[in-house]
Amino acid sequence: MKNYNPTTPSRRQMSGAGYPKTGSKPIKSLLFRLPNKAGRNFQGRITTRHQGGGHKQLYRLVDFKMDKIGVRGKVEGLEYDPYRSGIIARILYEDGERRYILAPQGLKEGAKIISAEDAPLETGNRTVLKRIPVGSFVYNIELGAKRGGQLVRSAGLGAQILANGNGYTEIKLPSGEIRRVGWLNYGSIGSVSNPEHSLVVIGKAGRSRWLNRRPTVRGKVMNPRDHPYGGGEGKTKRGTRRPKTKWGKVTGGRKTRKRRKWSNGMIIKRRS
Repeated sequence: MKNYNPTTPSRRQMSGAGYPKTGSKPIKSLLFRLPNKAGRNFQGRITTRHQGGGHKQLYRLVDFKMDKIGVRGKVEGLEYDPYRSGIIARILYEDGERRYILAPQGLKEGAKIISAEDAPLETGNRTVLKRIPVGSFVYNIELGAKRGGQLVRSAGLGAQILANGNGYTEIKLPSGEIRRVGWLNYGSIGSVSNPEHSLVVIGKAGRSRWLNRRPTVRGKVMNPRDHPYGGGEGKTKRGTRRPKTKWGKVTGGRKTRKRRKWSNGMIIKRRS
């Protein structure tokens, strides 16, 4: 963690994650700018509130598939990614190609990685789930063959292997959910880097604006016409029996998952 001297009131509690300093520029061919739509749809209407502004960013094309099977790669350096909470690693493969991958915790510059069905069981390597020992942690897990990693990609997270059998691997996700995944799907060994991300203290409102976050107004301080919680004198209570959204839809404890979703049979235990 990076702590700041209390030169101003906002600096007193502010902290930041200690990102690596590589001294080299990002790979230009893997950078492009995403349009900032500020939460608006194609008609220009706001569909997601509290978005807008923010610092200019360049998107890094991260290789979640890691489909260079059997080709060894060397970690050239670790870099910051403005679109991601974890750190990314720049890989130089034996055939001369460079790619970005999600860096696991403990990966260092100069380390060797490989993605293969018979890859060594070492941090950063990618292999099929059925080969990974019970109790190990994996990240960037595939839900379908050759679809690329979809599960467990945020900073500091890792899913634990619980069992292997009958063509499936049982994993415990960071949320506490236990589910089955096809054991021929690929997963990367280890946990995602930058575990201190959840401990960062923003410190001031302006720093949230840099992150493309606009102010969020509480419902209870609005007028009755603007929110179900609005109105009243002073600090009044909610005023509705069940919690509701701004548009009056019931929330809080209501299940939003589709009843007939195809993956329902894969979930052994729902998150608590």
